[in-house]
Amino acid sequence: MIDFGRFYQLIAVHPILNRWLETLPSQISQWQREQLHGHFRHWEKTIEALPAITPQRLDLLHSVTADTDALNERQRAAIEKLLGNLMPWRKGPFSLYGTDIDTEWRSDWKWQRLLPHITPLTGRTVLDVGCGSGYHMWRMLGAGAQLAVGIDPMQLFLCQFEAVRKLLGDDQRAHLLPLGIEQLPSLEAFDTVFSMGVLYHRRSPLDHLYQLKNQLVSGGELVLETLVIEGDENAVLVPGERYAQMRNVYFIPSAPALKGWLEKCGFVDVRIADYAITSTDEQRRTAWMKTESLAEFLDPDDASKTVEGYPAPLRAVLIATKP
Repeated sequence: MIDFGRFYQLIAVHPILNRWLETLPSQISQWQREQLHGHFRHWEKTIEALPAITPQRLDLLHSVTADTDALNERQRAAIEKLLGNLMPWRKGPFSLYGTDIDTEWRSDWKWQRLLPHITPLTGRTVLDVGCGSGYHMWRMLGAGAQLAVGIDPMQLFLCQFEAVRKLLGDDQRAHLLPLGIEQLPSLEAFDTVFSMGVLYHRRSPLDHLYQLKNQLVSGGELVLETLVIEGDENAVLVPGERYAQMRNVYFIPSAPALKGWLEKCGFVDVRIADYAITSTDEQRRTAWMKTESLAEFLDPDDASKTVEGYPAPLRAVLIATKP
């Protein structure tokens, strides 16, 4: 059973996050009582079967890489096989004791794009909303964060995170909770809040922005990365049943429109930091994610459009401050 008790102990001595203990344990207990994914116990057994290792070489600054001279080839092959039980791997990549997990997304490219624009993370307490497997949390620690907390309700992502954590030496500076942002009280505890690839999945985007704001300390920084369209401050795409084969896409604003939304929610110093067209080199099918990916979601005759005829994925990073 995945143990959340160590996180409770950690936040119990935090001057602000300790308030979270009023609601969090009961939420986790309810999650544990609910019907879990049919493969969840199999995934947990995979984590249990992984060796407890302290890496001799660990790099979280330039990548998520761990290695040691203490493993033989048979042990390395066993690690690779176990990690294969946790497919599909979408966010990464990871390099763990000779196993290179070539994930669907080159999440390291996104990190490289946004890192020059954000306030340095040294000593900061960070929240990553919709964190997936937790790849970016490890990079946040590599950039100097004191504590990285991720939330994502997907059970496979939790198990992927716990598997990586075990192979990184059971690092307790990062924690993933199987919750959505709407389940968090107004903590006002985090120096930096990241929301990457989440906003367009929310039925009420302004509510999402307020929820993010409620997690920040005064003067804290929001890093918002999301799909956008080209256009002025009034341009917003509301897709039909699907966008790039995704069913749950509700609002895709232009970056200027999104800037206005952030200001409407009370953020200050809002700036558009980066634009990037999503390429089939950045999001693609791999040996670790074998189902359809971006190449199948674009018009085969016109890569500037999705298969539904909408503008192909364009992503922006916006930075904002809570006053």
